[in-house]
Amino acid sequence: MAFLRLGSKPECFHREGLNWFCSSGLSSDVAIEVQDMCFNLHKFPLISRSGLLSKLIEQLPYEDGSVCALKLPDLPGGARAFELAMKFCYGVKFELTALNIVSLRCAAEYLQMTEDFGEKNLILKTDQFLKEVFTDWTDSLRALKTCQEVLRPAEDLYIVSRCIDSLATKACCSSIQDSTTHLPQSTPAIEISDENVVAWNGISSAAGQKAEHLQGWWFDDVSFLNLQLYKRLIMAVESKGMNPEMISGSVMYYARKYLPLTTSQQLRPGATPVISNLLPSEEDQRMYLEELVTLLPTKKGVTQTSFLLSILRAAIFLQASSYCRENLERRVGAQLDQAALQDLLIPNMGYSVSETLYDVDCIQRIVDYFLITSQEANLSASMVEEGAEFMVEREALTSMTIVASLIDGFLSEIAPDVNMKLSKFETLAATIPDYARPVDDGLYHAIDVYLKAHPWMTELEKEQLCRLMNCQKLSLEASTHAAQNERLPLRVVIQVLFFEQLRLRTTVSGWFFVSDNLDNPHHHLIGEINNGNVIDRIEDEIRLAVPGDDEMKERVSELEKECFDMKEDIEKLVKNKKSWGIFSRSIRLKQKLQSCNSEKSCEFKEPAPLSTLTASIDEQEEHSNDIAEVAAPQGFKFH
Repeated sequence: MAFLRLGSKPECFHREGLNWFCSSGLSSDVAIEVQDMCFNLHKFPLISRSGLLSKLIEQLPYEDGSVCALKLPDLPGGARAFELAMKFCYGVKFELTALNIVSLRCAAEYLQMTEDFGEKNLILKTDQFLKEVFTDWTDSLRALKTCQEVLRPAEDLYIVSRCIDSLATKACCSSIQDSTTHLPQSTPAIEISDENVVAWNGISSAAGQKAEHLQGWWFDDVSFLNLQLYKRLIMAVESKGMNPEMISGSVMYYARKYLPLTTSQQLRPGATPVISNLLPSEEDQRMYLEELVTLLPTKKGVTQTSFLLSILRAAIFLQASSYCRENLERRVGAQLDQAALQDLLIPNMGYSVSETLYDVDCIQRIVDYFLITSQEANLSASMVEEGAEFMVEREALTSMTIVASLIDGFLSEIAPDVNMKLSKFETLAATIPDYARPVDDGLYHAIDVYLKAHPWMTELEKEQLCRLMNCQKLSLEASTHAAQNERLPLRVVIQVLFFEQLRLRTTVSGWFFVSDNLDNPHHHLIGEINNGNVIDRIEDEIRLAVPGDDEMKERVSELEKECFDMKEDIEKLVKNKKSWGIFSRSIRLKQKLQSCNSEKSCEFKEPAPLSTLTASIDEQEEHSNDIAEVAAPQGFKFH
């Protein structure tokens, strides 16, 4: 830390309680009261250096042997600054440092210690030392912190603005070498290697984080400034061209220090956060939050979505202004595809017992903002070149798919809430366009959880809810679960089975198409099965189903069994796909099919021809242990 020694005389001041005396051998003839302290001094050293004291002493009535009494209630820096100023007047030795230079410079200005009242007066000396202070990061920071005690006179003398400009210039150094030269001198040197970086604050980081770590070395230093000074510093570094990522990182660091609600897991549903007495009050925190939100860069993706959601959660709890909350919701909506499910679980701050556990309305608004942003991006893409338009559209589709999966997960989280209204659940689920969901497993899982948590729903409400999902976009695992799900309406179960049969029919047709290319002599038999006579019969039965009929329930059970048998048939066909010649040994199957088609009273629940075919295959070929399986999407377990 820089310092400057002034004066040459030994210490001659001593303190007795609240009084200061000068032990020069002469009795004092002037008493100056500053705050609670009284300084018993002599007129001549004071009037020879201070224009203000000279003027005040001359105005006082003089009597032989009397002591003049003065009061300086508005002196910047108080008694401590006045003590140093008096030592300068008496020529007593003392040191100028970054910790006392600002208050002493303001006191010198107040006392009018200019060159008109002596050469090399205190104003000149302090100005010269300030220039040296501004060359060093640590000294500039310490000087700026002390400005908080004498803010108004420091502002008038441009000390605050000069400190901020000095700090902003040093913080904006882009290279690692420039950054390290401005690190605090009292801290260990930085050791830079290919593997680790040991910084001045003792934190090690990997080589890949080296540049980012050193660029953010100033975050902790400036976090000790009060909000107004910190805000001015951030605006200064922004005006000097600092990249938005660094500004966002500094604001996040500052927010986590003074806003405990922005840290992870500070707010749990149904729990009240504990606020320490050492932290700002809720009112101050609200003011901090609203100011810091205005400092965050507006560029998309610069600020972490998790942080935006955490500060939104804090804004709701602290009852920040509606403008602040809307601003945060729009920012989150613009980059919702970067959010995590856990961050979306914002507790509902309502006091009513009928309120939902999580703030669904807030998430609904965020999703709406995301869709608006996506539409604007697509509109902008239509005005650019064809190649760039394709890239923008592909990125938009990817983002939409990610958000769809995210919202499906959120729906699963809010579904168990008994206070969750069906209308809100449906509105949020329907907000995501159908094309954004490649599969509807996540939506089906959320619907199933909702039906389980709301058993009092009517059949009509259940059917209305199930219309949200597309049964054709369910995976094999989800379809199997849905076909056996007693909570689903019967109509939905039949629909699931119908599309499952279509999927199996397509698979079987594909295998027999391969057999045609092998020049198999039994084209007739294969073509007849490939035409789907048996499967068509199953589909006809499904179309004629009437929900609520006991006979139909029995047939649904038979359909499930036949569906299972057909799956086994396919697996066996996969294992024996090289043995197409065995079809010639099953010619009796063809006769049975023809006989069945010719009879009007053919029973629906007769075994499908594929089962007969499989039995013949089983008699001729050995089973393999490896079975080709269709992989179901991961992430959901159906119960």
